[in-house]
Amino acid sequence: MLLRELSEAVGVSGDERAVREIVLRAITDHVTDIQIDPLGGVTAIKPASGANPLRVMIAAHMDEVGFMVRGIDGEGLIRFGAVGGFDERILPGLRVLVGAERVPGVIIWVPIHHNRDDNVVKITNLRIDIGATSKDQAAGKVKTGDRIAFSTPFTELSDQVVRGKAFDDRAGVSLLIDVLQAAEAYPVEVIAAFTVQEEIGLRGAKVAASRRTPDLALILEGTTANDTPDPFADPDSDVVANPTCRMGAGPVLTIMDRSAIIPPRLLAFLRHTADANTIPYQLKSQLGGGTDAGAIQISGAGVPSAVIALPCRYIHTPAALLNRADYDHMLQLVKATLNSITAADFSLIEGTTSA
Repeated sequence: MLLRELSEAVGVSGDERAVREIVLRAITDHVTDIQIDPLGGVTAIKPASGANPLRVMIAAHMDEVGFMVRGIDGEGLIRFGAVGGFDERILPGLRVLVGAERVPGVIIWVPIHHNRDDNVVKITNLRIDIGATSKDQAAGKVKTGDRIAFSTPFTELSDQVVRGKAFDDRAGVSLLIDVLQAAEAYPVEVIAAFTVQEEIGLRGAKVAASRRTPDLALILEGTTANDTPDPFADPDSDVVANPTCRMGAGPVLTIMDRSAIIPPRLLAFLRHTADANTIPYQLKSQLGGGTDAGAIQISGAGVPSAVIALPCRYIHTPAALLNRADYDHMLQLVKATLNSITAADFSLIEGTTSA
């Protein structure tokens, strides 16, 4: 399963090499004009079935949140900092992989026997233990600047639910590869963009859109499925207060977030396409987070952009969950969109045929 390989690959922002290698291997026989930009992002073209097609960029980011080695203490413990957004409270005791050699380590913290005063966990107070007994021994295995990722094997929890790290956004990467590997051409030209450094500022998307100048963009993401009961609520209640979206209820269409407002006609087209093809979907309007749409929409002269996301529980943690049915429905929606969209479907002016 390609998603397993993508999930288990280490690609913390700024060093996405391992993920890029998987992507290139998977798409080479299905696209033309593969380019690797100076930041390390990959773009490629799946030609259209007809002449003068609409040029649709589909973007998914290869990077994941993680950490970076900041230094080594005298006793061989690793100081580190965050790359991307985390809740620091989840970090003590986690298993991690350090550097290109994937050196195993564990994030240490004062044992509970000596830490009953409710100290606030700060990443500056944490260290990673790789089993070294001295600074020199640790320096022989890792170096400052090495990326650090969660150590999480991909696991099938049931016939529908899988667990793994970095589903934000390896799930989107996997979906984009599926779109490109389809035997049939689409009426539109597909500009595939496997972007980098999304988690630290949507940087790779800006470069990709500037290089390829699409007419329209669809961003494939993994988003927060906040559909578990409140642990602080009545223990006999299973009510979920205002979930962002639910796992198992279909792909998620963003209305707006902190980085982008989706053009109403484009959102309406996606909803109509889902309804016409009996594809379940959800709407996301909470303002938390942002996606590559925020950078692509303001590139060049402006690019109408929409976000189609896979609902995942526990993103930006060591292990996320996703539902295979959501994955399949999202792939169906993306393909149906590519097979039917025209410039009139997202024009700001009713009745026109150009964006």
